[in-house]
Amino acid sequence: MTKAELIDGIAEKLVLKKKDVAPVVEEVFASIEGALARGEKCTFVGFGVFEVKDRAAREGRNPQDPTKVVKIPAKKVPVFRPGKDLKEKVLALSATKKKSAK
Repeated sequence: MTKAELIDGIAEKLVLKKKDVAPVVEEVFASIEGALARGEKCTFVGFGVFEVKDRAAREGRNPQDPTKVVKIPAKKVPVFRPGKDLKEKVLALSATKKKSAK
């Protein structure tokens, strides 16, 4: 799903104009981005948690020349951990798809 598809779906479901929904969706994403940039955690009960984690420095290999070792610096990365409700819905959806495929 793209951002445009999300806006379309919300507008259709709530019977609103896309131009009214788009700024709200944009602001939700901007708020999450801003919180992560400040090092804050964004918790949405039942959906999941967006947070920033530290990734340690490590050594990697050049795929074109595996004998060369490349130093990869430490960095901060955004991560998402799905909540219990989201995990259960995805699991239930995948179980029904497997049943219908048989």
